[in-house]
Amino acid sequence: MRIVQIIDSLEIGGAEKMAVNYANALSRTNEFSGLVATRAEGNLKSQLHNSVSYLYLNKKSTLDFGAAFRLKKYCKDNKIAFLQPHSSSYFIALLVKFIYPKIKIIWHDHNGLSEFISSEKSVALKIASYFFSAIIVVNYKLKDWAEKELNCKKVIYLPNFTSDESSAEAVTQLNGINGKKIVCLANLRDQKNHFLLLEVAVKLKNSHPDWTFHLVGKDFEDDYSRQVRTQLKEKSLTESVFIYGSKDDVINIINQSEIAILTSKSEGLPVALIEYGLLKKAVVSTKVGEIPLIIKDGINGFIVDSNDAESFYNKLVKLIEDDDLRVNFGKSLYQTIIENHSEEAVIAKYSNLIKEL
Repeated sequence: MRIVQIIDSLEIGGAEKMAVNYANALSRTNEFSGLVATRAEGNLKSQLHNSVSYLYLNKKSTLDFGAAFRLKKYCKDNKIAFLQPHSSSYFIALLVKFIYPKIKIIWHDHNGLSEFISSEKSVALKIASYFFSAIIVVNYKLKDWAEKELNCKKVIYLPNFTSDESSAEAVTQLNGINGKKIVCLANLRDQKNHFLLLEVAVKLKNSHPDWTFHLVGKDFEDDYSRQVRTQLKEKSLTESVFIYGSKDDVINIINQSEIAILTSKSEGLPVALIEYGLLKKAVVSTKVGEIPLIIKDGINGFIVDSNDAESFYNKLVKLIEDDDLRVNFGKSLYQTIIENHSEEAVIAKYSNLIKEL
């Protein structure tokens, strides 16, 4: 089957990473796999396999008909059967279907447009959904919403997945003492709640001053970012908490850590958690979104209520002080990910969907 992923940009982010993951995975099993970036390129472009066909549209506006016709030509030249737009990129796929009706659209909803979308865009999405052959969602909340609110009969839940392979050169060297590093993969935005991390860091600095936190993710250089950096200084954490921005060599970074954490106050199914598991890291996370479906507290990791700094700190200390517990949690989480969230497991279900369509 000949399938193309569509994504607005290739900047580092969850939906963007999944578009690349699908393109790479399908290039191993399909006769053709492509990826189209509509508005911007970015660091993730380097992670596309050579076997993936790539097109950058340089789309200038929502109604950029020139970009739509370029995409239609690409689809026609490459005999594309399916377009798989991720998140808000569904609109250009819809334009292509209007001028090239034989193409089928599988919309991939990652970030809960249902929760944050304006009423005007909600109407546009509901109309667009009449033309979707299927909808893929990354959590059950989105599945319920799509089944109730949208006009597509085929809605399927497929969990995010990733692989432990990377073509990115290992260049990032984390600060701090080896064997005493805690990593957090999360873009600097409100949903990820780095302020909880800073609260925990203050407590840990007093009890275990050799341990350090390493924040990796896009810095939007906005008010949230400035508040995080201001608190970091006010709490005297400049030698305990380090901010690195976006990095390509994520596997290298995770491998330098002993413990991996997520402090989010809302989530879907974070790709970071799957990456932690594939690399057998002990995890402490907040109990939000689909995370409790993966982390079973005390079995393959620890989960605590959102914003509960005291519980988060206590769980973290348990891992710091028990090497065997870290190893056992890492092995157990790895097994959970392999069975349910590996590339092979998800692509097998995805292939069944394509056959049905």
